[in-house]
Amino acid sequence: MCLYAEKPYKLHYVCVLCRVAFKRHPGAGEHPCPRCSEPMACAGHDFAAPRRRDTKAWTVVAAVLEAGLRYEGRDTCGCGKDPKFRPRTRAQVRALRIEAARTGTSLAGVLGR
Repeated sequence: MCLYAEKPYKLHYVCVLCRVAFKRHPGAGEHPCPRCSEPMACAGHDFAAPRRRDTKAWTVVAAVLEAGLRYEGRDTCGCGKDPKFRPRTRAQVRALRIEAARTGTSLAGVLGR
């Protein structure tokens, strides 16, 4: 059963500078941040925003989004059974960056495994 194909679910949009997240319907245009008016990044269906004062967790979110990945817990349609791994701590990001440099692969490839 396709969870995300049945009806239009809102996506999480994130402003890393302001450390805020909002749910919006996907649209053709950009979604500006209500606080700073910068375009917000799409974080996916299954993003869980850290607290605003948790700057370490927001640096991890920024690294994942800069690599071009989104927080999708399952397949895009929602029917896959394997949740995808995303790092939660800066130590995990650091270790994955070292692994990417050692193997010569892109950071997005290592973070997406």
